[in-house]
Amino acid sequence: MPSHHPHPPDPTPRGEPIDPAERTPTPENSGSLNDPEDVLAQAAAVVNQAAATVTRDHGKPKTKAKASEGNEDGKGPSQSSRLVALAEKSYRIVQGTDGKAYAVDRNGPAIALPLRGRDGLRQRLARTYYAHTGAAPSGSALADALTVVEGMAAGQVAEPIGLRVASWGDGIVLDLGDPTGRAVLIRPGRWHLLDASPVLFRRTTLTGPLSIPDTSGPRGVHALAGLRALFNVDDDGFALIIAWLLAGLFPNIPHPILALLGEQGTAKSTVAAFCVRLIDDSPAPLRTPPKDIRAWSVTASAGWTIALDNISTIAPWFSDTLCKAVTGDGIVDRALFTDDDVTVLSFRRVIALTSIDAGALAGDLAERMIPVELDRIPPEHRRTDTEIQDAYRHAAPAALAGLLDLAAAVLAVLPSIRLDQLPRMADFAHLMAALDQVTGWNTLATYIQRASETNKAVVDADPFATAVLDLVRGQAVGWTGTAAELLDTLTPEHPPRNWPSVPNKLSGHLRRIAPALRAAGVDIQIGDREHGGRRIIRLSVLET
Repeated sequence: MPSHHPHPPDPTPRGEPIDPAERTPTPENSGSLNDPEDVLAQAAAVVNQAAATVTRDHGKPKTKAKASEGNEDGKGPSQSSRLVALAEKSYRIVQGTDGKAYAVDRNGPAIALPLRGRDGLRQRLARTYYAHTGAAPSGSALADALTVVEGMAAGQVAEPIGLRVASWGDGIVLDLGDPTGRAVLIRPGRWHLLDASPVLFRRTTLTGPLSIPDTSGPRGVHALAGLRALFNVDDDGFALIIAWLLAGLFPNIPHPILALLGEQGTAKSTVAAFCVRLIDDSPAPLRTPPKDIRAWSVTASAGWTIALDNISTIAPWFSDTLCKAVTGDGIVDRALFTDDDVTVLSFRRVIALTSIDAGALAGDLAERMIPVELDRIPPEHRRTDTEIQDAYRHAAPAALAGLLDLAAAVLAVLPSIRLDQLPRMADFAHLMAALDQVTGWNTLATYIQRASETNKAVVDADPFATAVLDLVRGQAVGWTGTAAELLDTLTPEHPPRNWPSVPNKLSGHLRRIAPALRAAGVDIQIGDREHGGRRIIRLSVLET
């Protein structure tokens, strides 16, 4: 850590249990449902009561159902009806603000279970039914039951469903990911370890348990010493990584992309994996770039924090998609198995990537990045993977506690932060300014400086951007014309790879590199189409 700045006093007291009066009321749990036989017996009773009502109103006698029978002969409730009753009795059916239906075990943790998939409602209903009857419910009965449950959920007031982090009141809740449903509540100036979360969370196969925060040792920035020893970066780079990790605990702000850069052998993948594991542990902390939008939707839906490993180039469509993942903007796509319906893929995620060269990344994406250069590790300082993993496991509990200390301290001072000028990632800039105030670091100034350096690297790595820059600097009054005229002016006899080949591709390329060119002093204005379909492009030198 920067040694020329004094460390502030510990920003929070040691975590203590939260006052029970501060918890959100939970839905009433009716009866003990631990015994599958009791559950099915009660489910059958519910359906028989409904059948008795029909008998009274319509005079059609019904044979009472027994919990141990299938009752598919028309003399009692069907399998699907009993499964629906079982679902209502054992689970609270909710509609998420994401438009999906979930089931919450009335006697379990505050975890929103999907209706289908691994450990979803379908599997649980089938397991409970078989445990009592010795017979498996039919697939059609399960499908019919889930269709009814989805309809029931659609009539509910939508509830927010968190993925690893969620807002609650004036604080933030962090899901620790263990089977008991424990969580951390972070509030201005303090944080608490909770036995039960006050908000609902969903989990996936990529949701792993976090380390339990260790408050027995140093607190605040001092608790990060073990993590600092594992990261081969300079002090400013480490402070930027901590700022990124801190932002990952805030669910409702755009999160910049952490770009870990360095030559081969600088442990980029290891550092990226440790960053993910600290705030959103996963059995697969590193991912490969997706091939299309649908593959990305699967990746983004399954985890809060995503680390993309060994990125050499980023296709234009994926650059645009990552920009939307930073801000949370939606991507409209055709719904599966339909011709006239669409679905909106909206994911605000915390993203990291590893790469050798920042200049290979798209210009608009570069404005949303935190570039951190990793130092080469001398051979005499290298350690085995086993040693590194053991060191991380030892450092993680204290490091998480230190990060929570900083988050609580930042929440306390954030409302008072005022900045005269804001960079592109304004919310993150406020967060860094608050972090600088409680630590004495200079993360905001470092971030702005490195963003400028990244923009320069983007221009230097893009022959077309370099050509535009040279053209404008050689013109006393700038340049004005159409995309076709600009393409004809700039295209050499033997264009390099990825040079725009037609006017419409040139316009798209200009928009992507515009932020980097503006940082280099060139303003780009692409006008609306005029009569005849002409679109005028104006290039000029920005006044300083």
